[in-house]
Amino acid sequence: MSKPRYAVYYTPAAESPLWRFGSTTLGYDALTGEDLTFAVPPGCDPARWPAFTEEPRRYGFHATLKAPFELAVGRSEEQLRSFARNYAAGREGVTLTGLSVTALGSFVALTPSEPSDDLQRFAFTLVQAFEPFRAPLEEADRARRLKSPLTPAQHAYLEAYGYPYVGDAFRFHMTLTGSLPGEHAAPVKQALETAYAEALPAGPVKLDRFALFKQDGRAGRFRLIDSYSLG
Repeated sequence: MSKPRYAVYYTPAAESPLWRFGSTTLGYDALTGEDLTFAVPPGCDPARWPAFTEEPRRYGFHATLKAPFELAVGRSEEQLRSFARNYAAGREGVTLTGLSVTALGSFVALTPSEPSDDLQRFAFTLVQAFEPFRAPLEEADRARRLKSPLTPAQHAYLEAYGYPYVGDAFRFHMTLTGSLPGEHAAPVKQALETAYAEALPAGPVKLDRFALFKQDGRAGRFRLIDSYSLG
Protein backbone atom coordinates (compact mmCIF):
# COMPACT_ATOMS: atom_id res chain seq x y z
CA MET A 1 0.00 0.00 0.00
CA SER A 2 1.45 3.37 -1.00
CA LYS A 3 2.12 6.00 1.61
CA PRO A 4 0.28 9.32 1.60
CA ARG A 5 1.92 12.21 -0.17
CA TYR A 6 1.75 15.88 0.70
CA ALA A 7 2.35 19.01 -1.36
CA VAL A 8 2.53 22.73 -0.67
CA TYR A 9 0.58 24.62 -3.30
CA TYR A 10 -0.59 28.13 -3.92
CA THR A 11 -4.37 28.16 -4.16
CA PRO A 12 -6.62 31.20 -3.98
CA ALA A 13 -9.29 31.51 -1.32
CA ALA A 14 -12.08 28.97 -1.80
CA GLU A 15 -14.70 31.73 -2.12
CA SER A 16 -12.73 33.64 -4.77
CA PRO A 17 -13.63 33.91 -8.48
CA LEU A 18 -10.16 32.54 -9.35
CA TRP A 19 -10.76 29.35 -7.35
CA ARG A 20 -14.18 28.90 -8.92
CA PHE A 21 -12.78 29.47 -12.41
CA GLY A 22 -9.96 26.95 -11.99
CA SER A 23 -12.01 24.33 -10.18
CA THR A 24 -14.92 24.38 -12.63
CA THR A 25 -12.50 24.32 -15.57
CA LEU A 26 -10.99 21.11 -14.14
CA GLY A 27 -14.32 19.74 -12.90
CA TYR A 28 -13.05 19.11 -9.37
CA ASP A 29 -13.16 20.98 -6.06
CA ALA A 30 -10.08 19.90 -4.08
CA LEU A 31 -11.50 21.40 -0.88
CA THR A 32 -14.70 19.34 -0.83
CA GLY A 33 -13.33 16.43 -2.87
CA GLU A 34 -16.39 16.61 -5.12
CA ASP A 35 -16.69 16.56 -8.88
CA LEU A 36 -18.06 19.76 -10.38
CA THR A 37 -20.02 20.47 -13.52
CA PHE A 38 -17.44 21.45 -16.13
CA ALA A 39 -17.31 25.08 -17.22
CA VAL A 40 -16.38 24.17 -20.80
CA PRO A 41 -14.83 27.20 -22.54
CA PRO A 42 -16.82 28.62 -25.44
CA GLY A 43 -16.31 26.75 -28.68
CA CYS A 44 -14.76 23.66 -27.06
CA ASP A 45 -16.29 20.20 -27.34
CA PRO A 46 -18.00 19.25 -24.04
CA ALA A 47 -17.54 15.57 -24.88
CA ARG A 48 -13.75 15.94 -25.04
CA TRP A 49 -13.29 18.32 -22.12
CA PRO A 50 -13.14 15.63 -19.37
CA ALA A 51 -10.23 13.96 -21.19
CA PHE A 52 -8.48 17.27 -21.82
CA THR A 53 -8.49 18.01 -18.07
CA GLU A 54 -8.06 14.50 -16.67
CA GLU A 55 -4.43 14.83 -15.54
CA PRO A 56 -4.62 18.18 -13.71
CA ARG A 57 -7.93 17.11 -12.13
CA ARG A 58 -5.96 14.58 -10.05
CA TYR A 59 -4.13 17.43 -8.34
CA GLY A 60 -6.80 20.10 -8.06
CA PHE A 61 -6.44 23.73 -9.12
CA HIS A 62 -3.10 25.02 -7.86
CA ALA A 63 0.39 26.28 -8.54
CA THR A 64 3.14 24.00 -7.22
CA LEU A 65 5.44 25.45 -4.57
CA LYS A 66 6.72 22.25 -2.89
CA ALA A 67 6.11 19.29 -5.18
CA PRO A 68 4.45 16.11 -3.82
CA PHE A 69 6.53 14.22 -1.26
CA GLU A 70 6.22 11.46 1.30
CA LEU A 71 6.99 12.35 4.90
CA ALA A 72 10.48 11.77 6.20
CA VAL A 73 11.00 9.19 8.93
CA GLY A 74 10.12 10.68 12.30
CA ARG A 75 7.87 13.36 10.82
CA SER A 76 4.09 13.41 11.21
CA GLU A 77 1.23 15.17 9.47
CA GLU A 78 0.52 17.05 12.70
CA GLN A 79 4.10 18.38 12.76
CA LEU A 80 3.88 19.35 9.10
CA ARG A 81 0.65 21.28 9.63
CA SER A 82 2.02 23.02 12.69
CA PHE A 83 5.17 24.03 10.84
CA ALA A 84 3.16 25.31 7.87
CA ARG A 85 0.97 27.43 10.14
CA ASN A 86 3.96 28.99 11.89
CA TYR A 87 5.86 29.47 8.64
CA ALA A 88 2.95 31.29 7.00
CA ALA A 89 2.57 33.64 9.95
CA GLY A 90 6.12 34.90 9.47
CA ARG A 91 5.98 35.47 5.70
CA GLU A 92 4.53 38.26 3.58
CA GLY A 93 2.61 37.56 0.41
CA VAL A 94 3.56 38.47 -3.15
CA THR A 95 1.54 40.62 -5.52
CA LEU A 96 1.62 39.78 -9.22
CA THR A 97 0.67 42.31 -11.87
CA GLY A 98 -1.78 39.74 -13.20
CA LEU A 99 -2.18 36.26 -14.64
CA SER A 100 -2.35 35.33 -18.31
CA VAL A 101 -3.54 32.21 -20.11
CA THR A 102 -0.40 30.69 -21.62
CA ALA A 103 0.50 27.65 -23.71
CA LEU A 104 3.34 25.77 -22.03
CA GLY A 105 4.31 23.17 -24.56
CA SER A 106 1.21 21.07 -25.14
CA PHE A 107 -0.78 22.20 -22.11
CA VAL A 108 -2.44 25.45 -21.06
CA ALA A 109 -1.97 27.23 -17.75
CA LEU A 110 -2.25 30.57 -15.99
CA THR A 111 1.16 32.20 -15.59
CA PRO A 112 2.31 35.60 -14.28
CA SER A 113 1.76 38.37 -16.80
CA GLU A 114 5.18 39.79 -15.86
CA PRO A 115 8.25 38.22 -14.20
CA SER A 116 8.52 38.64 -10.43
CA ASP A 117 11.80 38.31 -8.55
CA ASP A 118 9.81 38.44 -5.30
CA LEU A 119 7.83 35.39 -6.39
CA GLN A 120 10.97 33.46 -7.34
CA ARG A 121 12.57 34.19 -3.95
CA PHE A 122 9.37 33.38 -2.07
CA ALA A 123 9.00 30.01 -3.82
CA PHE A 124 12.59 28.85 -3.35
CA THR A 125 12.69 29.93 0.29
CA LEU A 126 9.55 27.87 0.91
CA VAL A 127 10.99 24.83 -0.89
CA GLN A 128 14.07 24.94 1.32
CA ALA A 129 12.10 25.53 4.52
CA PHE A 130 9.90 22.45 4.04
CA GLU A 131 12.76 20.20 2.93
CA PRO A 132 13.26 18.55 6.37
CA PHE A 133 9.78 17.02 6.00
CA ARG A 134 10.51 15.32 2.67
CA ALA A 135 11.49 11.66 2.53
CA PRO A 136 14.20 10.78 -0.03
CA LEU A 137 12.89 10.08 -3.51
CA GLU A 138 11.90 6.53 -4.31
CA GLU A 139 13.95 5.12 -7.16
CA ALA A 140 10.83 4.83 -9.34
CA ASP A 141 10.10 8.51 -8.84
CA ARG A 142 13.68 9.48 -9.63
CA ALA A 143 13.64 7.36 -12.79
CA ARG A 144 10.37 8.95 -13.89
CA ARG A 145 11.83 12.43 -13.47
CA LEU A 146 14.97 11.50 -15.33
CA LYS A 147 12.94 10.51 -18.38
CA SER A 148 12.54 14.24 -19.06
CA PRO A 149 15.56 16.07 -20.48
CA LEU A 150 17.10 17.97 -17.57
CA THR A 151 19.88 20.54 -17.51
CA PRO A 152 22.78 19.92 -15.10
CA ALA A 153 21.26 22.49 -12.73
CA GLN A 154 17.84 20.80 -12.85
CA HIS A 155 19.46 17.43 -12.19
CA ALA A 156 21.18 18.93 -9.13
CA TYR A 157 17.86 20.36 -7.92
CA LEU A 158 16.25 16.92 -8.33
CA GLU A 159 18.89 15.34 -6.11
CA ALA A 160 18.77 18.15 -3.55
CA TYR A 161 15.03 18.82 -3.35
CA GLY A 162 13.30 15.87 -5.04
CA TYR A 163 12.04 18.09 -7.88
CA PRO A 164 13.97 19.60 -10.77
CA TYR A 165 11.94 22.76 -11.31
CA VAL A 166 12.88 24.90 -8.32
CA GLY A 167 15.19 27.86 -7.81
CA ASP A 168 16.00 29.53 -11.12
CA ALA A 169 14.21 26.65 -12.90
CA PHE A 170 10.90 27.45 -11.17
CA ARG A 171 8.03 28.69 -13.29
CA PHE A 172 4.81 29.53 -11.51
CA HIS A 173 1.85 28.06 -13.36
CA MET A 174 -1.72 27.06 -12.56
CA THR A 175 -2.53 24.19 -14.92
CA LEU A 176 -5.84 24.28 -16.78
CA THR A 177 -5.45 21.33 -19.17
CA GLY A 178 -3.43 18.22 -19.66
CA SER A 179 -1.36 17.54 -22.76
CA LEU A 180 -3.50 18.49 -25.77
CA PRO A 181 -3.46 17.03 -29.27
CA GLY A 182 -1.63 19.43 -31.55
CA GLU A 183 -4.68 20.59 -33.49
CA HIS A 184 -6.52 21.48 -30.27
CA ALA A 185 -3.80 23.42 -28.43
CA ALA A 186 -4.28 26.82 -30.08
CA PRO A 187 -8.11 26.89 -30.11
CA VAL A 188 -8.32 25.65 -26.50
CA LYS A 189 -5.87 28.34 -25.39
CA GLN A 190 -7.89 31.01 -27.16
CA ALA A 191 -11.14 29.71 -25.66
CA LEU A 192 -9.65 29.70 -22.15
CA GLU A 193 -8.39 33.26 -22.66
CA THR A 194 -11.94 34.33 -23.44
CA ALA A 195 -13.40 32.42 -20.49
CA TYR A 196 -10.80 33.81 -18.08
CA ALA A 197 -11.37 37.39 -19.24
CA GLU A 198 -15.12 36.95 -18.71
CA ALA A 199 -14.74 35.33 -15.28
CA LEU A 200 -12.20 37.64 -13.65
CA PRO A 201 -11.37 41.32 -13.89
CA ALA A 202 -7.92 42.22 -15.17
CA GLY A 203 -5.50 43.46 -12.55
CA PRO A 204 -3.13 42.43 -9.78
CA VAL A 205 -3.34 39.00 -8.15
CA LYS A 206 -2.31 38.73 -4.52
CA LEU A 207 -0.60 35.50 -3.44
CA ASP A 208 -1.68 35.86 0.16
CA ARG A 209 -1.82 32.21 1.23
CA PHE A 210 -0.60 28.72 0.55
CA ALA A 211 -2.25 25.38 1.14
CA LEU A 212 -1.32 21.89 2.20
CA PHE A 213 -2.67 19.12 -0.04
CA LYS A 214 -2.74 15.40 0.68
CA GLN A 215 -3.01 12.32 -1.54
CA ASP A 216 -3.90 9.19 0.40
CA GLY A 217 -2.62 6.83 -2.31
CA ARG A 218 -0.96 7.20 -5.68
CA ALA A 219 -4.16 6.26 -7.50
CA GLY A 220 -6.24 8.89 -5.72
CA ARG A 221 -6.72 12.61 -6.05
CA PHE A 222 -5.14 15.30 -3.93
CA ARG A 223 -7.33 17.03 -1.36
CA LEU A 224 -6.83 20.44 0.22
CA ILE A 225 -6.49 19.72 3.94
CA ASP A 226 -5.43 23.13 5.28
CA SER A 227 -4.90 26.69 4.05
CA TYR A 228 -2.64 29.27 5.65
CA SER A 229 -2.87 33.04 5.32
CA LEU A 230 0.50 34.75 4.95
CA GLY A 231 1.57 37.36 7.42
